[in-house]
Amino acid sequence: MKPRSIILDLFGDYLRYAGAEIKLGDMTKLLAVFGVEPATVRVSMSRLKKEGWFTTRRQQRETVYELTEKMLHVLTEGRMRIFDRRQEPWPGRWTMVIYQVPETERSLREQLRKDLSWHGFGQLSTSTWVAAHDLLDAAHRLAADYPSATIDVLWCGTGDADADRDLAARCWDLTELAADYERFIASYSPLNDPAANAAKAGSQALSERIQLISDFRRFPFRDPFLPAELRPADWPGDAAFALFKEIHRQLAAPSNAFVADLIGREILVDSPVVS
Repeated sequence: MKPRSIILDLFGDYLRYAGAEIKLGDMTKLLAVFGVEPATVRVSMSRLKKEGWFTTRRQQRETVYELTEKMLHVLTEGRMRIFDRRQEPWPGRWTMVIYQVPETERSLREQLRKDLSWHGFGQLSTSTWVAAHDLLDAAHRLAADYPSATIDVLWCGTGDADADRDLAARCWDLTELAADYERFIASYSPLNDPAANAAKAGSQALSERIQLISDFRRFPFRDPFLPAELRPADWPGDAAFALFKEIHRQLAAPSNAFVADLIGREILVDSPVVS
């Protein structure tokens, strides 16, 4: 895990529920759990501030880093994407996005593709992406976010169940994704032990919980959360998600207590800064 990712996961899972701020000295102590050197902590926090993640203020001799409102919303959206699963019935229709981006805007094209993937779209052809959900609002928001691109949004269907399943198989590598879910299950099943996790030292629980989040949050970028009608048989994604949430829950008490004791503030998980 890179220091940057650890910092953002700490804010996403803990610190945003404790005022959304932290003293640099306390962050240094937290990252020591992961073997990150103080100098690296200072550089990482400074870079994140330059990117707009934080503002700073002085509190006596300490520097306090506070999440900006924009980044609080980014963390909220990311948490929803990781911890919530689409369960609406398959409408038999696809949200389709067709875009044209000037050749001079290659970086913009790559960012648009990342955004489409994050929202659950899969690439059908070079500039045509589809999602197996009603994502018209999200697609129109993306179009507004990229004014230099020409983006058409369609709500369409094939009228054929076999064609829909074939379309899903062409847009996403479901075989590889299923294999990665199976590997996640095999790796983390031994950690599914409520009694053992409740008895762990706080620092160990924190380290394992952040690693768990780091390993699992890659899936929302790749998994379109297809309706059951479009998924292969014996799809392991639901079992992996259930395992992730259960171990995350089991490690909550000792890790929350450890972080709260270190920063001197309670972790109010039931009262997020941004709902």
